[in-house]
Amino acid sequence: MSYIGSKPANKPVVASDLDPTVITGQTALATSPASTDEFLISDAGVLKRLDASLVGSPGITEADQFRLTANQSANTNAVVTSNLERVDTDGFLKLGTGLTNSSGIFSFPSTGYYLIMCTAFITAGSNHNDAHLNIQTTTDNSTYDNAVKISAADGSGGSTNYSVHGQFIFDVTNVSTHKFRLQTQSMSSSFLNGDTAKNETHFTTIRLAST
Repeated sequence: MSYIGSKPANKPVVASDLDPTVITGQTALATSPASTDEFLISDAGVLKRLDASLVGSPGITEADQFRLTANQSANTNAVVTSNLERVDTDGFLKLGTGLTNSSGIFSFPSTGYYLIMCTAFITAGSNHNDAHLNIQTTTDNSTYDNAVKISAADGSGGSTNYSVHGQFIFDVTNVSTHKFRLQTQSMSSSFLNGDTAKNETHFTTIRLAST
């Protein structure tokens, strides 16, 4: 630290003791502080370091969106592993690093609370068939549980289209073990609608806050 005159000994430092160029002469931070950047604070008179990650929320830093690119006809308990793409319609741009897709298994770029919002555009088959799309999550990179079941049922006896929705807040404490996937269930003669040019069956993830 730069002082005017000699360094004060065993007394509080006041504004007149400091050279103002200590701050004004430095390069200004042009972006939000990184989570590992540190502030110097006084905690009941004791100087301490404080990570920027502990000072409120910097706002939304991650948002991403994927969609099904082709109709998905599935048997019972079939994981959606293909025909998935990050949305590329004009005007879309993911925020931050974005998700990683490995054959339908989605990993997060950083820890935090994530809102997963899924829309299933389902064509329910005739004969009063039920159709379901599950959002499945894992916290051990092995066992998956149904976090959300998105359902549609044909009650007319004919083929009917439904747009149904589901949401889940996922506390991602470890990006190596906390992941999610989509799974169809009981969709005999029913299918998910997909399109490569527009969002039909799709999902969005938004990082809400640090965990």
